[in-house]
Amino acid sequence: MGLDIRLPLGLLFSIIGLLLLLFGAFSNPAIYQRSLGININLWWGGVMLGFGVLMFIFGRSGKRKKGAS
Repeated sequence: MGLDIRLPLGLLFSIIGLLLLLFGAFSNPAIYQRSLGININLWWGGVMLGFGVLMFIFGRSGKRKKGAS
């Protein structure tokens, strides 16, 4: 069919993950006292960014294999 959901999903998660990662990196550390000092925005931003990059890479490599056949 030609519709690969991994590319837009990868871009979406990468953009949101990057925004969350930057917010966690540059925000006031005092707001994380309720979460036992864990910067949850930084951690989940990194996880989302990693997932988005993986989905984008898998989407791009899947497109190349189909075109080469």
